[in-house]
Amino acid sequence: MSALTNLLALADSRLPTGGHVHSGGVEEAVSSGLVVDTGTLETFLRRRIRTQALVTASIAAAVHRGALDPADADRETDARTPAPAARAASRAQGRGLLRLARRVWPAQSWESVGQHPHLPVVAGLTGRAAGLTPEHTALSLVYTTMTGSATAAQRLLALDPADVAAITFGCAQLCETTAAQAAAGLCDLSDPLLDTLAQRHAGRDRPLFVS
Repeated sequence: MSALTNLLALADSRLPTGGHVHSGGVEEAVSSGLVVDTGTLETFLRRRIRTQALVTASIAAAVHRGALDPADADRETDARTPAPAARAASRAQGRGLLRLARRVWPAQSWESVGQHPHLPVVAGLTGRAAGLTPEHTALSLVYTTMTGSATAAQRLLALDPADVAAITFGCAQLCETTAAQAAAGLCDLSDPLLDTLAQRHAGRDRPLFVS
């Protein structure tokens, strides 16, 4: 399998890593009246790309390059993820990706990530195992951060799938520039609103999504 095909596979929403049960805060944004239509959804997605996606992708790219070992990357992710609920969501998705990576690349050593790794830590090692460049590893994480929230909003608001797809195409350039920035070095931009939404969602009674 070529590196490009691996990139497409890792960016596929059907990838069995458990990401489909996470909305990336958009469920709470919908419940709070912050995301109500395609316009407000696009604003939310662009904000999430520029902040959370940038930070997590920068950690993944650093792991891919070998600039951070998994233990240090785990600590750096914790330090850049203020909300406990967001940290829990990251580790849940990290476990899901680790389970798949072990199945697809069994010859690789995965012990260094531990039993409950953050998503960007596993994503960095997975990108390396898949033969991607650090830039493409970052792009994969930025892209799936966007599409996970976009798909969740489509379900929650019963939006036209074509309208949501048009938004994601419109965010393509932002995804690429964000991935390039992430690959250039560690980023530490935080977003208090997204952290607040993540933590508030954790206390919601019977939500549709885990996060």
